Amino acid sequence: MTATDRSTELITVAAQAAADKLAHDIIAYDVSDVLSITDAFLLASAPNDRQVKSIVDEIEERLNKQFGAKPVRREGDRDARWILLDYVDIVVHVQHSEERVFYALERLWKDCPEIELPEEAKATRGKAEAHAQQQADEAGEAM
Repeated sequence: MTATDRSTELITVAAQAAADKLAHDIIAYDVSDVLSITDAFLLASAPNDRQVKSIVDEIEERLNKQFGAKPVRREGDRDARWILLDYVDIVVHVQHSEERVFYALERLWKDCPEIELPEEAKATRGKAEAHAQQQADEAGEAM
């Protein structure tokens, strides 16, 4: 069994939304063979709590706008260190970078096939680093 076309479409749109908000280390797994509760997981990271929330909000907005999809569950808002969006077909995990390293979800799902993501979504590591450098440069100029 593999992830449905709908699940793959949801994952692709969610990954692009995360990338547009400068998430990094975006990866998706087809977990349909090992879990009966969902087809796919999307993992993404951000360097701070505010950005975690921003990424999650963008994912929710895009999935609602393009598919009319709303999460049946949203957890982790209070601390914004790890927010989970459950859309039944897919589950999105957006983690603070420190939580991402500590919990290492990739290690748990490494035997599951990766879902191919658009190049723009995969190239976010460079975008996020460039954005951080730009902010640091602007802060230095302000002093």
